[in-house]
Amino acid sequence: METLFDVDAPKKATNLSVNSDLLKKSRALHINLSATLEQALQAKLAQASAENWSNENRKAIRAYNDFVEENGCFGTEYREF
Repeated sequence: METLFDVDAPKKATNLSVNSDLLKKSRALHINLSATLEQALQAKLAQASAENWSNENRKAIRAYNDFVEENGCFGTEYREF
């Protein structure tokens, strides 16, 4: 399976604009901003990747579902549950 990003890529300094109250409260709780942003970006990237895969494979998924609806699932006759 293809990875979403290179986890070994070097870190890069970036300037961001953040709600000042959100930043103040996060710092007061000692929340690691860089790690939190990386986790959020990773989740968004995974979501976007899954949506892209679904869109790219929509026709094949629909065709398979239509086939199963019409013919049943392969191996159903051998199921023991």
